[in-house]
Amino acid sequence: MKVTVWNENRHENTNPEVRRIYPEGIHGAIAGFLEEMGHSVRTATLDEPEHGLTAEVLENTEVLIWWGHVAHEEVEEEVVERVKNCVLNGMGLIVLHSGHFSKIFKSLMGTGCDLKWREADEKERLWVVEPSHPIVEGLGEFIELEKEEMYGEHFDIPAPDELVFMSWFEGGEVFRSGCTYKRGSGKVFYFRPGHETYPTYHNKDIQKVIGNAVLWAAPAKREKPVYGNAQPLEAIAAK
Repeated sequence: MKVTVWNENRHENTNPEVRRIYPEGIHGAIAGFLEEMGHSVRTATLDEPEHGLTAEVLENTEVLIWWGHVAHEEVEEEVVERVKNCVLNGMGLIVLHSGHFSKIFKSLMGTGCDLKWREADEKERLWVVEPSHPIVEGLGEFIELEKEEMYGEHFDIPAPDELVFMSWFEGGEVFRSGCTYKRGSGKVFYFRPGHETYPTYHNKDIQKVIGNAVLWAAPAKREKPVYGNAQPLEAIAAK
């Protein structure tokens, strides 16, 4: 797959702990394991011209991965529309962790995408609730993370087409942590884990999920549907 990993890349430049965990940035860590899986990967960040998501980059992207947190409002509307049109035309989109509040995810969902949250170094257990789904291929019944940020219900999203993961947190909350959607000709996967101060993207099971999701979200190998006024395929009898 031709994959672009987008990251706002702000925490890495301001927080020494994040820089220690992800010396190449969160985008660099994700790109690294996807390259090991055989994908052709490029990265893009917020402060690049057009946020690194030019028309040329997106034309050569089959699956876009999105991580954002503190700078959602800095993403230009023109770029959001460009990405959205690519998704509707077949490009896959994987939205990670706090990307639930990104302009692109909220635009595609049509809701506020709000939730409860807490940072308390608590255990997260992500239960596989759709064991036949290709995104969970090669996994056990659950993934356990020793420390993560809590996200809790209610999660203000449309009902997922498929619910793949359900999280339980040590403090008692639950959360819909792996949700799939179809938008136009494209596929969207929201995957919850990935707070910047925890080494979540170094976890092999989390890497497997993202790698599987790239394959699942790949564009269909077919011509785009034709819309608009259509000529009849058969002769229409005069009435």
